[in-house]
This record gives sequence, structure tokens and C-alpha cells, in this order.
Amino acid sequence: MPKPVRISLDAMGGDHGPSVVVPGAALALERHPDLRFLMFGDETVVAPLLNAHPRLKEVTELRHTDISIAMDEKPSQAIRMGRGKSSMWRAVQAVRDGEADAMVSAGNTGALMATAKVCLKTMAHIERPAIACMWPTTRGESIVLDVGATIGADAGHLVDMAIMGAAMARIVFDLERPTVGLLNVGTEEIKGIEAVKEAGRLLKESNLPHLNYHGFVEGDDLGKGTVDVVVTEGFTGNIALKTAEGTAKQIAQYLRSAMSRTLMAKIGYLFAKQAFNALRDKMDPRKVNGGVFLGLEGVVVKSHGGTDDLGFASAIDVAYDMAHFELMNTIRAMLEHDPVGQTV
Repeated sequence: MPKPVRISLDAMGGDHGPSVVVPGAALALERHPDLRFLMFGDETVVAPLLNAHPRLKEVTELRHTDISIAMDEKPSQAIRMGRGKSSMWRAVQAVRDGEADAMVSAGNTGALMATAKVCLKTMAHIERPAIACMWPTTRGESIVLDVGATIGADAGHLVDMAIMGAAMARIVFDLERPTVGLLNVGTEEIKGIEAVKEAGRLLKESNLPHLNYHGFVEGDDLGKGTVDVVVTEGFTGNIALKTAEGTAKQIAQYLRSAMSRTLMAKIGYLFAKQAFNALRDKMDPRKVNGGVFLGLEGVVVKSHGGTDDLGFASAIDVAYDMAHFELMNTIRAMLEHDPVGQTV
């Protein structure tokens, strides 16, 4: 029998709180029967929802807290008011204390990152963590980081992200040497800012054993899936992420409008319904929900704040994989070969 994977949940986080977290956990449990949960939140709200899912209740320990972090809370305020008390802090703390293998929250991203950095600390020789997300492509999926943890990056930080992203790709895609590209304004080596060019030189010359450095990639390569891992700094990555999400919604709206415009269009939709359903499923953001905070001494996964139970279950799936396949050990092993010389 496999060793259980223990996930701590911030039950109060996100736009919908326990009404999404609890059924999402129930869905994840159906897919991964070896899951066990530590759930932190207001027991007067969470307990009745757990009662509606007997199987989930059997494998869940509910710990009461009446303090939760609002979605618009400033990170500094979240630390002051929530330290040791909020559902978010205590869920992260469970990872620090070895009670959980990973944690998931749909709460305030800035507050979660600040809490995780203070509570867990960053890994040795890693200056700043990054958020890595799954990105749907025409050939499957890729990993993109950083999508919003920090603004700006020097060459060393970009190299660290390349190594951590490749470690995640080895687990998610089961690849020995994932391909890695640096997002740039062109594929030629003379293009781009100095930090990106220097990072490219370091990755090219180091010939790291556990990743295959592809070179520079451009914005359209994100959708093509040219590489397994795309590395950029958080400002650019977050804009790219929000642009892709907005474009997907825009296309969906165009299709709905076009298919309902005339009688012939409606008839045509009936014939092509199966194809449109497949397209909608491919573009469903809930299927790729869950950003992994890389560079911390523990696994933290951020779910989209406005997601539903299916989306939250997807975030738990990500946390399960990162814990089950030992992401932390993989990152540590790969960082030993860091060409920047920041690691031992």
C-alpha cells in the first residue's frame, strides 16, 4: 500500500472559501485514494460541508481557526494579523512542521507568497522564489515561470528558475532532460536585455546534465509548445499569463456570438458540436489550475481565487504530484550543478 500523501488546505481562501475547497478535495480524493487532508478554517462553516462527503471526512482532520486573510489584504498586513493564527498561515506551517507534504490555497497570492517565505524560508542559495504554472499548448502542455512572484531578474535568478522549472518538468512530464527556453524578443543570441543574454550564455556553456537548453524563444512559442519549460521574470510572465487567459475568453465569446447569429450558424453548430466541446475542454482553465511556488523549503500550490471545485481539485492534483514524486529532492539534486556558482 502506497504511503499516504498529506495535503494541508487553507479552507477559507479564495472567492468562495469552503464551498469550493471541500468538494474540490472530495474530487481529488476520488482520483488519489491515498490522499489525507489537514483542513484549516472555521469549523462552524467547514464541518457541515465535510458531513456531506463522508469518505472525505474519514481522511480529513479539521482544525479550527476563525481568522482568514481577505483577497485584498496587503501582504504585510496578512503577516501581522495572521502569523500563527490564520487558516493560510497554519496550512503553510503544517508543511514546515512536517505534518503535511504540501499545501494548497486559493487565497490572496501576495499574502500567500509572503507567508510562505516567512514561514518556510527559501532554499539554500535561492534568493527569490518563482511561481510556475502549467500552460496548454498545441502539442500538450508546458511549464512557464515566473508568472508573478517577483519583478525583474538577473542572470543568476533566471538560471535558478531554469533549473527549478526543469525539475518540475521531470516530474510532471516524466522526462529525463526537459527542453528549456528563455523568453526573449527574438531567437538570435544578440537580441534581448543583458540579463537574458548572460543567462543564455551560462545555460549553453554549462551543459547541465538534467536539462536540455534550447535557446531563446518568443511569445508565439508559448502556444506552440516549442519547449517543455519557458523561463522569464515575473512582470513579463504575469502579463503573458493574463493575456493568454483574456485571449481564450475573447475567442470563446467570438465563437458563441458567431454560432448564434443566424439559423444556418445554429444548424452548423449542431453538426460541429462535438468538435466545439473538445475545443472548450482544451481551453478550460480549470484543467491547468495550480501554480507551484518554487524555491521554498516546502511545496506550496496556489489555486486561482475564483475557481470552482473542479479547478481546486486540479490544484490539489498538482500538489499531490509534487509531493508524491519528491519535487524538493529533485530540485536540490539539480541545483548542485548550478553554473552560476551559487550552490555547493
